[in-house]
Amino acid sequence: MLELLTWLEGSALGEAMRGMGVWTYGVVNLVHVLGVSTLFGSILVLDLRLLGLWPGIPLRTVATPTLPLAAAGLTLAFLSGICMIATNAIDYVDNPFLLIKFPAIGLGLLNAAVLSRLPAWTLRESREPSPADRRKLAAAGGTSLACWLAAISAGRMLGYW
Repeated sequence: MLELLTWLEGSALGEAMRGMGVWTYGVVNLVHVLGVSTLFGSILVLDLRLLGLWPGIPLRTVATPTLPLAAAGLTLAFLSGICMIATNAIDYVDNPFLLIKFPAIGLGLLNAAVLSRLPAWTLRESREPSPADRRKLAAAGGTSLACWLAAISAGRMLGYW
């Protein structure tokens, strides 16, 4: 991890982030917060539907707007997060919250990949899930919420270590 963080801080991105002035980090941080908010807000709505809230609203109706929003939020959060950590990456070497945040994000993305391959998910356009399918979808929704809440909480705590 030390090698990766050392490389990132010494990279052209790290140099650029440190050299662009005092407002740059603040603006990038704001973009990160907006990205995380967009990601989690859309994921929250979708995961709550997967957990069984709003059963009268078809899954496809909830998924159609939330998936592109989640992808846009993830993209903003990812790109701005790299910029922020590149600014002073070596400072995070011993930060235990970094070792929580990154695996939680990885598990959240892995969970999304698994969900996308479940028959109940792939058939959402043509039918509502069966009771057995709903249990699998609920497990994926609960796992997703746990992963993203852990990532957000650890990310928030990074600055306090």
